[in-house]
Amino acid sequence: MTRTLRIAAVQAAPVRLGTPLEAFAADVRRQRDSGADVVVYPELHLFSADAWPPEEREQRQRAASVALDSTLIDDLRGIARDAGVGLIPGSICERGEHDELYNTALVIAPDGAVTASYRKVFPWRPFEPFDPGDAFVTCDLGTGTAGLSICYDAWFPEVTRHLAWMGAEVVINIVKTTTPDRAQELVLARANSIVNQTFTVSVNCAGPIGMGQSIIVDPEGQVLATAGTDPEVLHVTLDLDEVDRVREEGTAGSNRMWSQFLPGDSAISLPLYDGRIDPHRWEPQSTTRTHQQ
Repeated sequence: MTRTLRIAAVQAAPVRLGTPLEAFAADVRRQRDSGADVVVYPELHLFSADAWPPEEREQRQRAASVALDSTLIDDLRGIARDAGVGLIPGSICERGEHDELYNTALVIAPDGAVTASYRKVFPWRPFEPFDPGDAFVTCDLGTGTAGLSICYDAWFPEVTRHLAWMGAEVVINIVKTTTPDRAQELVLARANSIVNQTFTVSVNCAGPIGMGQSIIVDPEGQVLATAGTDPEVLHVTLDLDEVDRVREEGTAGSNRMWSQFLPGDSAISLPLYDGRIDPHRWEPQSTTRTHQQ
């Protein structure tokens, strides 16, 4: 039986800090009614401080930051549960145990359970105030495994490669790009899919604040859907069995990177990481389990 995942990638304008959640909840229900299994919003969608001068934004976000057991998280869980749909509500400003400020993506199941949280490992320095996370995260979306990345993470090939190795069949990259480099990010979305043979769902915020141009890419790098700069929703059904097919037959019927090594091949030193590639650990882990490394 084919394993499919129906994605609603919501390219929307950021929501100002402190805005009541009624309109957001209504939009989640609309996406559910469109047939989506999972509804995905851009980075920091509910935590916009763009209305304030730049020198005030970090202060505003710190003041609005919440722990993962906060009332806000309970409210988001209730929205997913009431709609009966998987929800990635963008990322939040998470307050750590020692007053750290993290940019954290959440995955909420249709029953309201938080099934994953991921702290952005590569904040866009020196412009973002966030502390870096220290772990890559995948999660079970019911029919398959997703890996989480946030905006600038996509510029670091180690992130997507590690998520694919952990079993991700689709990498969900939530974005808040307001700068002209969105053109380069579109290339990276395709490149990351090609070299890891995964789907990529890259959801940016809409204009006039964001550059838009959300994109969904298949495991061979083909573009399945793209958006303009205005608010728009990309509805795509992903055939997750395509990941297995491409890895077995090869990209364009030719390239099988995950089958590169033969039994008995020597380990390859990686001086950049003070480590190595061990052929015995090269292949992706099972996509039927949830991993956090």
